[in-house]
Amino acid sequence: MELTIRSAECGAPNDAEVEIVERKGTGHPDSICDGIAEHVCVRLCQYYLERFGVILHHNVDKVMLCAGTSRPAFGGGETREPIEIYLAGRAAAEHAGVHIPVQEIAAEACREWLRAHLAHLDVERGVRVVPRLHPGSRDLNWLFSHCATGALANDTSCGTGFAPLTDLESAVLAVERELNAAHTKQAHPAFGEDIKVMGVRHGGLIELTVSCAFVGRHLANIDDYLEAKRHAAQLAVTAASRTTTLPVRATVNVADDIERGDIFLTVTGTSAEAGDDGQTGRGNRVCGLITPYRVMSVESAAGKNPVSHTGKLYNIIAPRIAQALVAQLPGVRNARCLIVSRIGQAVDEPQLVDVALGGPAEIQPLEAPIGELVHAQLHQLRALREELLAERLSLY
Repeated sequence: MELTIRSAECGAPNDAEVEIVERKGTGHPDSICDGIAEHVCVRLCQYYLERFGVILHHNVDKVMLCAGTSRPAFGGGETREPIEIYLAGRAAAEHAGVHIPVQEIAAEACREWLRAHLAHLDVERGVRVVPRLHPGSRDLNWLFSHCATGALANDTSCGTGFAPLTDLESAVLAVERELNAAHTKQAHPAFGEDIKVMGVRHGGLIELTVSCAFVGRHLANIDDYLEAKRHAAQLAVTAASRTTTLPVRATVNVADDIERGDIFLTVTGTSAEAGDDGQTGRGNRVCGLITPYRVMSVESAAGKNPVSHTGKLYNIIAPRIAQALVAQLPGVRNARCLIVSRIGQAVDEPQLVDVALGGPAEIQPLEAPIGELVHAQLHQLRALREELLAERLSLY
């Protein structure tokens, strides 16, 4: 493994005049696809382990959602055509002569995730699931099965990470999580899960543009809708202000035309019912944000196997390395880490780890502890797998 270390004021858009950050919430069609992909992956892993004692080759990171049609209305509304969800990818369907019902496992995992995360969606009548999983190629199956000395990289890919979060990044993350929190839904049942937050910091002012789907059955009229918008904006400012001392402004559903009745009203709490399609990998990165001022990988981490796919593993490990560098090394204000694999080589021996640090006056005294931190994280791959299978990590 080659380790490069250099000094650079990196990952510090706080110092720039302008910064932009976005987060797509749980019910956004792209996030739905990411969530389903990862849950299908987990269910396959669990089945493989229970039946055979080993995780078999799979990558189910290609999910597409085609929106249905609906007629939202105050006090109710109806869905007219179902949402269609296509599950594509590779998954071992036979082992030691035993058939594995991968299509059924994937379809039920998809429905499980939808039931758990979209409270107003009638999964049985409002969704059509189309599983299209097939076994992987011979060469990738061979790589996966010949891992006596440790997992071999399933792909040549790059993972990225940075630390710490800026005020704007922390604020955007906090706002969506607050608006989608269980206690918020209990107090404001009209809030749907399809919430997107775009944050812009211009100088010392944070402005948040929030898109929030509202559920018609919980609203009697336009006055109720406007009141719900007002509550959402207040909650957004409050949540953001817990993370920053900068002044915060928030607006909700700015495209609404009240006079014409064009508002973000839904039957199910997500635009997937009629307004927007979705796809894995088009939304948040592993950090939970879309950060155009940062180093980012375009890998779709959700759904990739947790044993050998570095497009998943390195995008989890790289941020952890960056966080550890900031937390444990003196004088380090910010850090950036990029890791690249080479297909067929050991996962815990990447081709290159590139670390950039902002803050320390000298790099040379830090080289040894940086190397130790990097190796410590790379040696946590098995523990990382356990976290993923327990669904304790969010990848989007």
